[in-house]
Amino acid sequence: MIRMDQRSFVRKRGRAWERLELLLGRTGRRGLRALDASELFEAGKLYRWVTSDLAYAQGHRYDPELQHYLNRLVARSHALVYGATVETGRERFVRFFAETFPREFRRSWPYIGACAAVTIAWAAVAFTIVSSNPADAYALLPDSMVPAHISKSLHDSNFAFTPEFSAGMSAFIITNNIKVAVFAFAGGIVTLGLFTIYELTLTGLMVGGMGALFAQAGFGADYWATIAPHGFIELTAIQIAAAGGLLLAGGVLNPGRLRRQDAIAQNGRRAGVLIAGVVAMLCVAGMIEGFFSPLRFSIAIRASVGALTALAMIAYFGFAGRKQ
Repeated sequence: MIRMDQRSFVRKRGRAWERLELLLGRTGRRGLRALDASELFEAGKLYRWVTSDLAYAQGHRYDPELQHYLNRLVARSHALVYGATVETGRERFVRFFAETFPREFRRSWPYIGACAAVTIAWAAVAFTIVSSNPADAYALLPDSMVPAHISKSLHDSNFAFTPEFSAGMSAFIITNNIKVAVFAFAGGIVTLGLFTIYELTLTGLMVGGMGALFAQAGFGADYWATIAPHGFIELTAIQIAAAGGLLLAGGVLNPGRLRRQDAIAQNGRRAGVLIAGVVAMLCVAGMIEGFFSPLRFSIAIRASVGALTALAMIAYFGFAGRKQ
């Protein structure tokens, strides 16, 4: 037999439960996106009410069927209100590249700037030395990197393949570049940054030394125009990966007021964001190098595309993810 106080309770609260059920029924597959702003506010309020009603019903030992009904209503509401706040994989992906990665880039700029300074400095040294005496290229670079005789442009020598090989070349380039980035990144924790600095040094020597050799052979403009479309992205990605490595090394060598293990964990999370973004950047650079670079465009067009990629990167890292 239903108690009088329970009847009064159901009569007073029943409309709120029915309204909440109506809102839950409208959400369907779209979740909270099916409700407008006022209905969202109302759903949250009703969820809090029905939660209190369930506790009240249990405390007064009302009919088990009523308790079961309220319990189910609370469970459905909770799954909608809180479950709907969990980001989907696509949403996390978009937020990472729209906000998380560019913000971490700006936060880590001192490390990235230091890595870029090392690379640029060694590139300038190599260019100056090799321009004065091309034979010194063998002293600065591994023998396998130094061409015995340059008789044609970099564009004609490195990209002398037909379009049907573009996909395979792109995959090879992406894999190789990611390997270099991972080595620079891992060198931060394995060698406390020493191998990271070595990778940056080698990159700078290679870019500057090869630039000088092709300039000596009369193909200087073509060299820079050939590497520009993918090079700005690729070289920036290497600097970011190296900065992630130095972040890891910094957690070990300079934990500050944190415990060393806490500093490593904190810097490791930041470095993880950087290396994840680097992989995406190198995929883009590899596709440009595999599909665009082999095309027989003029030096001016290739240089212009390189300038556009540089401007796009500056805009992305400078403004993406900033609060309005």
